[in-house]
Amino acid sequence: MKTVTDLATDIVAREGGFVNDPDDPGGATKYGVTIGTMRALGIDLTGDGDVTIADVHRLSRADAIAIYIEHYFTRPKIAQLPETLHPSVFDMYVNAGRNAVMILQKLLVQMGQEINVDGVIGPRTIAAAQTAAQAAPLHLADAYGIARRNYYYGLGDARPASRKYAVTRAGGKGGWIRRAEEFISPRFHLTQAQHRQRIASWG
Repeated sequence: MKTVTDLATDIVAREGGFVNDPDDPGGATKYGVTIGTMRALGIDLTGDGDVTIADVHRLSRADAIAIYIEHYFTRPKIAQLPETLHPSVFDMYVNAGRNAVMILQKLLVQMGQEINVDGVIGPRTIAAAQTAAQAAPLHLADAYGIARRNYYYGLGDARPASRKYAVTRAGGKGGWIRRAEEFISPRFHLTQAQHRQRIASWG
C-alpha cells in the first residue's frame, strides 16, 4: 500500500503545472492547488501581503504535496477511512472537495448504511465505510470509483462548459473519466462505445 506522501506525489503528477482556464471555476491553478485555496490558507509566497497569480506561479511541488497531505487528507479525516478508499477519495477530494465525501456517503446509503450525506467524515461515516470494507474491500473501492465517474458525467450533463474535461474533441474519454478509471478495476472500465453512448445527448 502506498504511503500518503506517495499518493500526494501521484496527485501532483496528475494535476500538472500552471493552468488558468476561464472555464474552470477554481481559477488559476498549479499542481491542482487553486488560487482560492492559497488565499484561504494565507499562502503568500511573494511576501507582498496579497495572494495573487504570482503566488500560484511560485508554488513548488513540495508546497503542493504538503498542502494536500495536511488539508486534503489529514484534516478531512480521509486517513480514518479504510485504506482501500484512500487513493481514490484523496484524489477526488483534491479535485472536488467535500463532494468527494458526499459521493462516498451516498454510496454507503445505497449499501444500506444509515448516515447523513453532509460531506463531513465523522464517526458514523467512518464506521459505515469500515463495515462496507470488511464485507468486500475491492468491491467498495470499485463502487466508489464508478460513482465518481458517474459524478463527472453528471457535471457534464448539467454544465456544457465542463464537458471538455469529460470528453476529448474526438469523442474519446476526457481527463476526468480517465482519472476516475485509474481507481477502478479494468473489468469495470467503459468501452469507447459505452462512453460515446453515455455522452450521446451532449451533441
